[in-house]
This record gives sequence, structure tokens and C-alpha cells, in this order.
Amino acid sequence: MTQIAETVTFKLAADVTKEDFVNIMKGTESFVRNADGFVFRRLSAGDDGLWTDTVIWADMDCAQAAAAAFPKQDFASAVMAAIAPDTVTMRHDAIHWTIGAS
Repeated sequence: MTQIAETVTFKLAADVTKEDFVNIMKGTESFVRNADGFVFRRLSAGDDGLWTDTVIWADMDCAQAAAAAFPKQDFASAVMAAIAPDTVTMRHDAIHWTIGAS
């Protein structure tokens, strides 16, 4: 089974602060943590204002199931309102190699 890296990049809506957005995203924790096949998640942002939400899934079926269920969750409207819609890209890529600290 090949793990999948879900990578979503975006910018925040004009009136949303970093602190506000992180708090909004914390509201997604239970959903993601309890989704079938969840392995790891990281939310990061660059100095250019581009955010990256990275989630590692056990396989493509789990990644696609979570992506399909996400918009139906109570928190989804707040998440989407905080993101500039024309800046969003989403990918599901097979992981071929990883390395961690020894």
C-alpha cells in the first residue's frame, strides 16, 4: 500500500489573521485525527503569505474519502470563508521515499 501526501496550498482571506486561522483549523482536528487512514498533518506558512496544509494518508482511498467528507463537516464553512478561494490548489501524490531524524 502506498501512502498519499495530500498537499493544499492557499492564501488567507484579507481579513483573517494567522492566529484566527490556526484557531479555525484546530476545529478540524477531531475530524482529521479520526478519519480512516490518517497518519500525519502539518500546517505551515511562508513569509509570502502562502499556506500549506499537508496530510499524510495510508492510501488513496482514505485520502479521497476524507476529501469528500470534509465539506460536509460543521467547520467547513468557517475554513473556506477564511481562505482566498482563487488561491487554492490541492494535490494527492504517492509517497515514494521518506527520511526522518535518527
